[in-house]
Amino acid sequence: MTDPVLTEAKGSVLTIRLNRPEKKNAISLAMYEAMTAALKAAAEDPAARVAVIRGGEDFSAGNDIADFLAAGGESGLTPIVDFLDALSTFPKPLVAGVRGAAIGIGTTLLLHCDVVLASATARFQLPFIQLGLVPEAASSLLLPAAVGRLKASWWLLTGEGFDADAAFAAGLITKLVADETLDAELDAAAAHLAALPPAALRQTKALLRGPQEAAVREAMTREVEAFGAQLKSAEAREAFTAFLEKRKPDFSRFG
Repeated sequence: MTDPVLTEAKGSVLTIRLNRPEKKNAISLAMYEAMTAALKAAAEDPAARVAVIRGGEDFSAGNDIADFLAAGGESGLTPIVDFLDALSTFPKPLVAGVRGAAIGIGTTLLLHCDVVLASATARFQLPFIQLGLVPEAASSLLLPAAVGRLKASWWLLTGEGFDADAAFAAGLITKLVADETLDAELDAAAAHLAALPPAALRQTKALLRGPQEAAVREAMTREVEAFGAQLKSAEAREAFTAFLEKRKPDFSRFG
């Protein structure tokens, strides 16, 4: 069975590749644990100066809902919280390359990256509301800061998807590139960063992140509490049941 998360150290760049194409890189709890371990190892390894997160034809379709529900819903939050902690505190440059689907966590994790390249095939969506849930990964704080309050409100309150052009225009991604050159440009960006003074890079990232560091931790705590409460709600039960039954949810009876 192919490992759904692959890691490769090449020179001073560590690549974390989501490798579950049959599920559009939907992230299982085991995948969260593997990515957390990879980020922690890279953070402590002096040979790793830059980390890269990439997918294949799709970046990530978000959480694997069936796996999440099988773990007992709220009890399945721990691997996700651990990953978000490792992601948000990662001390070195973090680069992401996006093509295809970038849904839910596939979009919100980008808010913690320092460089995000995307091809024209990238499609973004934050469908938490459609699942009876709330934002995560401090996106309730970081998304308005990145793209503006009104744009963030629309994307989070409606769950409406948007394309790579809209993401670039809003400031969610660093650079739009041709699909056929995405991998090469991602390698070039990581190599460029890896060749720079490593201590200065780490200190610069810390300075950039510093003003929001406490606020990010607080936002994540609030979001996890709200997320856990919503998981127990009738709204979420209806949304998840409809998802698994491949039908449209009916929220008309909820006040």
